[in-house]
Amino acid sequence: MCQSTLHPFLAALPKCEHHMHLEGSLSPSLLFALAQRNNVSLPSSEDDPAFASPDALLERYAHFTSLDDFLHYYFIGMSTLVTARDFEELAWEYFKRASSDGVVHAEVFFDPQAHTGRGIEYEIVRDGFLRGCRKAEGALGMSSNLILCFLRHLPVSEAVATFGEAKSDCMTGVLAGIGLDSSEQGFPPSAWQIIYNEAKDLKIKRTAHAGEEGPVEYIREAVEKLGVERIDHGIRLAEDGDLMQEVAQKGIMVTLCPLSNLSLHCVKSVAELPIRKFLDVGVPFSINSDDPAYFGGYILDNYCAVQEAFSLTLQEWSSVATTSIVQSWCEEGRKSAMLSELSKAIEAHTRINLGE
Repeated sequence: MCQSTLHPFLAALPKCEHHMHLEGSLSPSLLFALAQRNNVSLPSSEDDPAFASPDALLERYAHFTSLDDFLHYYFIGMSTLVTARDFEELAWEYFKRASSDGVVHAEVFFDPQAHTGRGIEYEIVRDGFLRGCRKAEGALGMSSNLILCFLRHLPVSEAVATFGEAKSDCMTGVLAGIGLDSSEQGFPPSAWQIIYNEAKDLKIKRTAHAGEEGPVEYIREAVEKLGVERIDHGIRLAEDGDLMQEVAQKGIMVTLCPLSNLSLHCVKSVAELPIRKFLDVGVPFSINSDDPAYFGGYILDNYCAVQEAFSLTLQEWSSVATTSIVQSWCEEGRKSAMLSELSKAIEAHTRINLGE
């Protein structure tokens, strides 16, 4: 919890999450339970002491040295997901936790290639996650969308095949769009242009991780060659003033993940993030949790970290929250309902401050 007087307001804000990997919400306790249920062998504690217990694994997560160090454990965790029930339970665990932080709409990533590559059918992954989404809507009143991500450390040809399998889901609205994630350094976004060009022609929404560990040039490639409508992470954007102005003018939202960037040593402190520059220039952005089970912070933790670092005003937070709603890939009616919730939260906080 942040010490700011705005904390009650931050907690009460209706939030939209746009950058959260469902596989990255796999808690150590659920990971160990799924491994036992599915008879999946984890590394021995002799080979890696982190796998001695869920607590030991959680402690190891606090000491990632880089994106690739994190991804090593991320893909081990994925190996425990086998059945549609597993994927549903994973999604439900995230949605419950996110709801307690005030999330009312979540647009979540999933990595089908990480599962199909080990023999799990795409339909099993999709259907399990969709069941979790439907459960969240019914039980929590939370709307959600699935965004399919391609793994950039795998051959582009495999991504092409995955897109072919999922294309109809993207076109019919079963999936909200496509993204690009995994190891960034050495994998420029332009390599996936063939997929993104086709997606653009088919009016499929597009985002991509760029400018996290990779250079600002990767952001330019994502904008100019992939035609992205969002930039995931994008913290290097401030290094190119002209590009930052272009992103602002085009209204391309950047999905920031403060505690993730801190955990993976992309920045030394949250205060190094270009949040103030984005506000000054008019770059739209949202605050997100990325892989919360691994980075020790869900969305409210990230909001608090930003407030501690930047001391944003009520008006600035209201603007951030409004942007996160307006820029969501959901129906206008849903946006209107969330904007109404936001107005009520602002009015309630104002009344409390006035002593009414």
